[in-house]
Amino acid sequence: MTRFWNAGRNADAVFAISLLVAVLALAVLVPLFWPVDPIRGQITATFKPPMSVVGGQLHPLGTDQLGRDLLARLGLGTAISLGIVLFASIIAVVLGTLLGMIAGYYGGWLDAVIMRAVDIQLAIPFILLILLIVAVVGPSMLNLIVVLGVTGWAIFARVARARTLEVRDLEYIDASRAIGLSDFAVLLRHVLPNIAGSQIVLVTLDLPRLVILEASVGFLGLGVQPPTPTLGNLIGEGRSFILLANWLVLYPGLVIGCLVVGCNLLGDWLVRRADRRGATA
Repeated sequence: MTRFWNAGRNADAVFAISLLVAVLALAVLVPLFWPVDPIRGQITATFKPPMSVVGGQLHPLGTDQLGRDLLARLGLGTAISLGIVLFASIIAVVLGTLLGMIAGYYGGWLDAVIMRAVDIQLAIPFILLILLIVAVVGPSMLNLIVVLGVTGWAIFARVARARTLEVRDLEYIDASRAIGLSDFAVLLRHVLPNIAGSQIVLVTLDLPRLVILEASVGFLGLGVQPPTPTLGNLIGEGRSFILLANWLVLYPGLVIGCLVVGCNLLGDWLVRRADRRGATA
């Protein structure tokens, strides 16, 4: 533990974790303990700058065009956006890992079909595909989670397939099949533990993409619908008033920036750590 916090070797990881912990604290603590309704506004408190006091109530981040407290809306919006991104990431990694293991383990026509599906998926710009699907099925939190998850499986499948090809012909895999273990048991007990590390690293590198996609869809009005806040629709609502009340865009943008930078730095650190372990093995 002491070695981890060595600032010289792990400065990126410390900074990344600090950013992510700050965002997580905002998402958890503000909705639980900040005593202001994020949905209900006060018409006499519109466009109040940060640290304003209206009717005895402090507004640390100011208020919006309807007099709603921005801190309360930012805390709830961050929690909702994180929930969407995390659930979508779970769908993507589970679906992609399962299909990638099947393709790598069995090969043949299954491998060809799954990999061609991966190629098609990666050839289509994610944002255009997501906007098309959301526009067809309708904007809602559940639809957005499913769409983000289903459209993000391809990269996990490709990595899982490559790692499965590396381990499927090892001696202990052959021995497991020889003693009568089913293919499902071999995949679950022996193949999955060998590819889990690379998939976890890939999740940290893929989270920034999901954060940006979720925010982009919300910004365009095709994500979670107002008055429920998310990071994307907070910026979308505030962009019309950016010259009058720039804090409406500034603070959600800072939260998105912290998430993206924190996840990227943490993922890069995990990659370097895995490379060092591989070099010393």
